[in-house]
Amino acid sequence: MSPPKPLYHLHEVASRGLYAEVKQRANAAGDLLPGTAGTLVKRAGTGHEYWYRSYYPVPRKRSEQFVGTADNSAAYEAMHRRIADAEWTARQVAALSKLGYQVADKSTAGVLVELRNRRIFEAGMVLVGTLAYRSWLNEYGAMAISAGAQDVALARRQTLKLATAVSFLSAMHATQLPFTLIPGTPGTPGTPGKNPPTSVKLPGAEGRRVDILAPGPLLGEIVAVPELEWHAQTIPFYDYLLEGSRAAAALAGGHCIPIALPDVARMIWHNLYSSTRRKQDPAKAEKDLVQAATLAAILVEQKGALLRESYREAPRELRNAAHSRLPRLEKLLAEHPQARDEFRKLR
Repeated sequence: MSPPKPLYHLHEVASRGLYAEVKQRANAAGDLLPGTAGTLVKRAGTGHEYWYRSYYPVPRKRSEQFVGTADNSAAYEAMHRRIADAEWTARQVAALSKLGYQVADKSTAGVLVELRNRRIFEAGMVLVGTLAYRSWLNEYGAMAISAGAQDVALARRQTLKLATAVSFLSAMHATQLPFTLIPGTPGTPGTPGKNPPTSVKLPGAEGRRVDILAPGPLLGEIVAVPELEWHAQTIPFYDYLLEGSRAAAALAGGHCIPIALPDVARMIWHNLYSSTRRKQDPAKAEKDLVQAATLAAILVEQKGALLRESYREAPRELRNAAHSRLPRLEKLLAEHPQARDEFRKLR
């Protein structure tokens, strides 16, 4: 039997500083340019000349964005600066990826950029699931193995604070990716025997999926999300998970996208609970458990956090789930005695 290994390692200080700079500039950037940074091109038509941004929203598909008339120097300069900023960010994200930072693919970037530009994260939407775990690794400057599906899971605890309704489906179409509705052809809400869609998916068995989730006492119930003109599937104890979410960032494609993430301690307890509810899928159960153990080790060792405090605030069912997973956690945390001792004190 091979000796136990640490669940994570810290990145070098220089790369953590670079990540912080990329994140800071992304937060100050306002709307992000979708796709590649692109170039400025001049087009003639109807007796006039115009500037366009020529870029690739998805690989092998070029698109153009109107900038302004040829004599509109302010519009030209503003777009020139945005393109330069996007190019800089793409170079830094590529460098961070080589250093072991978690960087999702271009299709994920397309989804998150469109949601960011529509202020959906600011309104209360939270990135959850494995992408949230990967983003927290980056936030803590930690390097760890990230297993599991890379689907985009989004959740809202309560009605999003949007000035006007924003169509989720229109946002997905704006990515110019060939998303289809799940499940199949959507039914009209309220039509017997037909369920409205709660997800979209790219073609193929490995195609990226985007799910909208919400709190609910039962798993898989469908609830309306009117502010997105969409529906969501319910997950038990998501009201607990999503309370007190934190501003953060996600790296994807050549982008750094400001997002919101669940509180780390709440992710730990909810992941432990989730690992006990996947009896038909042991691989996903193990993934949830490893993610919880890794975040716990980081939180205790890097932040000096006392897990006992957040444990007392967790719902009883989540605390019971944590107790049932203690034997396996003991083994996972063999190289992290400080975190292991925190769990032992829960007895």
